[in-house]
Order: sequence, then structure tokens, then C-alpha cells
Amino acid sequence: MLTRTTIVGIGIGAVILGIGIVSMILNSPFLHTEARDATIGIEKIATYEFDAPKSSHQKFTVTGDSFHIKLRTPADGIQKDEDFKNQITFDWYVLQEGTNKITINNTGSSELKFQYEFNRYGDQLLLTHNLVLIITAVIIIGFSAGFSARKPKGF
Repeated sequence: MLTRTTIVGIGIGAVILGIGIVSMILNSPFLHTEARDATIGIEKIATYEFDAPKSSHQKFTVTGDSFHIKLRTPADGIQKDEDFKNQITFDWYVLQEGTNKITINNTGSSELKFQYEFNRYGDQLLLTHNLVLIITAVIIIGFSAGFSARKPKGF
């Protein structure tokens, strides 16, 4: 027979377990694609830095009056430090696993549109957080189930 305390504890544990599993699926620490659109204000600098595995596909496009791009990829990959006007697209495959760094300086008189699609590793700290969340949920469910166990004589 389940008591009210047991049902409440199992319910809370199940909710926490569900949150941990969904978070682990959505924030995979393994390779995933991040695609976004951003704007960079006038006379502003934006820096993007991410770790990418070997042979992963990276792409970004910058559109605006004029801008300076500094792009550094690992090993013998792309190394750019140039001024551009109107629009530029960089599309490459990473030659060696490592950190890719992009710095965009808006030197024009209008905002820049920055669209990117990076294949990168997820955050390992989120994996640890999600595992702790799932383990906590299982412990809560276990203790709650213990409340409905019949106590032997003498306790």
C-alpha cells in the first residue's frame, strides 16, 4: 500500500528525473549543430570561440557596410585578418580538432547581420549537471518508496 508521502515523493522524483532526461537530450555534450542569427551594433566587436572536432563543417555569413574579420582555426586551417565590405561567407571543414576563434569588428555605419552554423562539442559541465540531477531523482524515488515499506517488529 502506497502512502501519501510515498506518492508525493515518487511524483517529485519523477518530475526531476524527467527534467534531467529532457535536458540531457536537448543539451547533448556530443557533437551538435548550433545555428543562429545575430546583430552586431555600430562600432562594436563580437567574438565567437568554440571547440570543434576534426572534419566538422563550419559556416558563417556577415552582411553590412564594412567590417573587419579575424578568423583563426587550428593547425594549418584558415587564418584571416582582413577588412570586408557588403557581404562575406566563410565555409570550411576543420582540419584538426581544436578551438576556432572569430572576431568581428563593425567598422561601418550600420548594424551587421551575422548568421552562423557551427558543428561543435557541447558543454561537458552540462553533462555532469544532468547526471547529478538524474541520480538525485532516483535517490528521491528510492527513499520515497521506502516510506511505504512495512517496518519489521522492533523498529
